[in-house]
Amino acid sequence: MHRRSFLALVSATAAATTLAACQTGPSGDSGASASSPSGAGSSGSAAGAFPVTIKHALGSTTIEQKPTRVATLGWSDADMVLALGVVPVGCPKITWGGNKNESTDSFDKALAKMGGQQPTRYSDADGAPVDEIAKLRPDLILATNSGVTKEEYARLSKIAPVVAYPGEAYGTSWQDGVKLAGQALGLEGKAKQVTAATEKAIRDAVAKYPAIKGKTASWLMIQPTDLSKFAAYTTLDNRPRMLENLGMKNAPIVTQLSKGKKTFSVDISSEKASTLDADVVVFYIEKPGEEKTFTSHPLIGQIPALKDGAYVATLEPGESYFMSSPTPLTIPEGLPRLLPKLQAAATKAK
Repeated sequence: MHRRSFLALVSATAAATTLAACQTGPSGDSGASASSPSGAGSSGSAAGAFPVTIKHALGSTTIEQKPTRVATLGWSDADMVLALGVVPVGCPKITWGGNKNESTDSFDKALAKMGGQQPTRYSDADGAPVDEIAKLRPDLILATNSGVTKEEYARLSKIAPVVAYPGEAYGTSWQDGVKLAGQALGLEGKAKQVTAATEKAIRDAVAKYPAIKGKTASWLMIQPTDLSKFAAYTTLDNRPRMLENLGMKNAPIVTQLSKGKKTFSVDISSEKASTLDADVVVFYIEKPGEEKTFTSHPLIGQIPALKDGAYVATLEPGESYFMSSPTPLTIPEGLPRLLPKLQAAATKAK
């Protein structure tokens, strides 16, 4: 997994479904112009029927028959597949926020409930590992929240149908990720159920923390090695999106800085720290107590939310992985960790 993230409980639902059998299927693809997330979609004779054609940013992919050997790329597709009851044959190693299995605890718990075996893990740190994926003989490659390039897409398409991201690379929401996985696997009905159950889990969890609702927020990246500036994640990133899912609003400055941008974060001079108009700010720290370096800084410490104590300093990556890579598996696991801290910060907002 790329470390792009730093820079730039539906487990039960998954467990209730049966494991898919293994077989190999054909592939098909034709080039097309890029489409936006709202324009991404599939065509077929009926829901769950094949062949199905899915449009995405790198083309238009036709899946001739129901896939059963699925390989994934990028941050979240392995979780999406597993949440729909299908164990992937291969997926990327989780090196940022992962466990000893180079997986995540939420993935492993869901997999154990299904009685499945760990998929083959490969590194995508230097790009798509085409040869390693080919050895697994997949009949579908899901890369809906990845950084797959046009060249990699062309090579991968010789192995199996490839469903890439619908808009910007790494910019796919968890809702769109579930939807695309459901379309590709012929499980659109299940995908709707999983999405609805996840959204309900969010609503139920947030209801216990009423101070959060309606507060403006900004997720920041502050580097202790360079305090002349800091960065705010844009609305293209899943972190601000998840804060919105929790009932918060993006701070006006985040919305303003996100306009016309195709980047996941924008730099802000520390001299303008006092203009960051967010009720609550969230940021990573690499070790306990590191936030004191920021709150005591003569410039960065002028961020209003820092002055008010209305902030969440979250240890990366374990405490905040689910916000970087939200899925139906990670969200229910991560909410109990983050929501109490957001509530405490929100009550201090002025």
